[in-house]
Amino acid sequence: MTIEETLLQRYGPLLSISQLATVLDRSADGLRISLRSSNEWSCRLNTSRLKIGRRVYFRTSEVAELLARG
Repeated sequence: MTIEETLLQRYGPLLSISQLATVLDRSADGLRISLRSSNEWSCRLNTSRLKIGRRVYFRTSEVAELLARG
């Protein structure tokens, strides 16, 4: 099973910040701080961000691709 298949099966097509923090083994607040920085990793992760109303989600397939690339 690939990373993408595992994440899709467990979380569905969109990850909330708390779910993404769990996947990355970080706290949700620490992840929020990291996403506001201007490094390459956070910029790539922010491209997968999707805002629905006031809620922020991340596309699972794009997150899996980033994790697979390292």
